[in-house]
Amino acid sequence: MANIKSSKKAIKTIAKRTDNNHELKATVKNCIKNCDKAIASGDKELALAKLNEAQKNIDKAVSKGLIKPNTADRQKSRLSNKVKNMK
Repeated sequence: MANIKSSKKAIKTIAKRTDNNHELKATVKNCIKNCDKAIASGDKELALAKLNEAQKNIDKAVSKGLIKPNTADRQKSRLSNKVKNMK
């Protein structure tokens, strides 16, 4: 445990930031899974709605620095291609 007052404060802020980062990453993963489920069910309108939600959360994660831009672009591209190629 830290002895210096500023170090104790830093530990608290780091813990908060870590929790927020984990929450946003989990949100992104869940959005991607939900979009895949909508695609599998064959509901194109629902899939488009889930795609928009996923893209929004992926972009938010990129702006926070949680995901690299190329990774985000790849994920969004794969999802949009799946939705576009739905029957």
